[in-house]
Amino acid sequence: MLEIQGIAVSDGISFAKAYCLKDPDLSIEKVTVLDIQEELERFKTARGKAKKELQEIYEIALVKFGADKAAIFAAHLLVLEDPEMIAAAESKIVSGMNAEYALDEVANMYIEMFEGIDNIYLQERVADIRDVSKRILGHLLGIEMVDMNRLTSDVVIVAADLTPSMTAMLDTKYVKGFITDIGGKTSHSAILARTLEIPAVVGTKSATQVIQQGTPIILDGTNGKIIVNPTSEVLNFYKQQHKQHIAAYEELLQYRSMASFSADGCAIEIAGNIGKPEDVDMVLNAGGDGVGLFRTEFLYMGRQELPSEEEQFQAYKNVLEKMQGKPTIVRTLDIGGDKHLPYLKLPAEMNPFLGYRAIRISLTQHDIFREQLRALLRAGVYGHLKIMFPMIATLDEFLRAKAILLEEQQHLKNNGYLVAENIEIGIMIEIPSAAIIADIFAKEVDFFSIGTNDLIQYTLAADRMNENVSYLYQPYHPAVLRLIKNVIVAAHQQGKWVGMCGEMAADEIAIPILLGLGLNEFSMSASSILKTRAHIAKLSKQQSKLHIERILLLSTADEVKEYVKRHLISP
Repeated sequence: MLEIQGIAVSDGISFAKAYCLKDPDLSIEKVTVLDIQEELERFKTARGKAKKELQEIYEIALVKFGADKAAIFAAHLLVLEDPEMIAAAESKIVSGMNAEYALDEVANMYIEMFEGIDNIYLQERVADIRDVSKRILGHLLGIEMVDMNRLTSDVVIVAADLTPSMTAMLDTKYVKGFITDIGGKTSHSAILARTLEIPAVVGTKSATQVIQQGTPIILDGTNGKIIVNPTSEVLNFYKQQHKQHIAAYEELLQYRSMASFSADGCAIEIAGNIGKPEDVDMVLNAGGDGVGLFRTEFLYMGRQELPSEEEQFQAYKNVLEKMQGKPTIVRTLDIGGDKHLPYLKLPAEMNPFLGYRAIRISLTQHDIFREQLRALLRAGVYGHLKIMFPMIATLDEFLRAKAILLEEQQHLKNNGYLVAENIEIGIMIEIPSAAIIADIFAKEVDFFSIGTNDLIQYTLAADRMNENVSYLYQPYHPAVLRLIKNVIVAAHQQGKWVGMCGEMAADEIAIPILLGLGLNEFSMSASSILKTRAHIAKLSKQQSKLHIERILLLSTADEVKEYVKRHLISP
């Protein structure tokens, strides 16, 4: 038995076998073959196996994720059947080259050629060629390729890291949790684990090195522990813990139909964060008061091309209709950092989290931005839509973005479209500069939504994806709390409201502080809504308010934590 400690990022306990996402060793060497016909047959057989796999994956993806995401595998099938590539590889085999080396040479030739052509479509085919050639090569070498799309039994994913697009594609019917070597509490894969309501532990540093494929493991997402090859005694202990976890959740269900109020009768809005239209169901099932953050970038990920205006319109319309008049805040495209679009050729950067991302892309690539805004404005007539812009650092950025939105609104009206009127327009407060001059922004915006995941990392200069500096992710740090206070005070002085859509909104220690500061809306993963509503129902807003000045004078995050436990949270 082996115990591994990591960072707990999504509650719950899972029991399953490990499914290790490791890059296989596909190294090859050049060999002269004597039996040409046999080598050609080997190449044909490998292609046939790859084709069968891709057809299966395509059908699965079509059912699970729809035609857009399934199109990735349709493109792979086209590459697999490309007559010119097949002929080129077979020609090299006929000359005496082994199939592995022949395939690799032809694939690299096409990759190099397409990368050098100023044609977006051909450049996008590079990724397809790499994936398909790797799949065929695996069969030629007799190596089983790991493929999450073909799972048939319960597993816990073990990986060095999971990209946001990979995490979004996880099928929770079989994926019962995941473990990664890197990452922190607010990495996007961690946030998605909470959205998917599956346990997750990140930042283990060594999980991929010590956990073998198929090994039985216990994943404790609440305490950040992984038990590899557990004994029967340990397994029984965790089964009992699992029962208690389920019982605690069932007790929370009484809060699903309750209104959100503090113990002293102050109304609070508790909303849910979503990444995909189907996530709305989880927010509604938890009795969420609205959607506080719709991360629209996931409509753009896991596909070969930008979503059309019509596709986006249908997705936004679907969410707004399901919410039946409850407020729905949609964040415009937030790509960059650790979220990439392979078809959008963004430059490689030394510091991507500080670089060309989010609103900075939207304000330079107007066609993408305007298309999204038109889709939102058209969909807005079907519900209570609010729009916010991410990564705003200067007032000029907000004013430019708002001007483009108003231009598109007028353009749609002129062309006979029904569009939403009087939409509230706000910004994410996630950059310290915006928090510091919140009084200036408050005169222009309709609302603020504090994105603490980024605000904390930028305030403390600590990459939230880096487990080595995870200790610096300190939501109770006095500097962070003072920035939040500044934002709330500035907004309220102008009669504007303030929400929070970062993970801090569901933090047990932070909640009484935020309540006392006067935060109007708490938005979080759907899995945290009931727990937060129950927690707030036991807290007095006025009592919390009396302690704020003392809390803001404390020197460290640990002092803040101890103070809240001692004075504001009932034992």
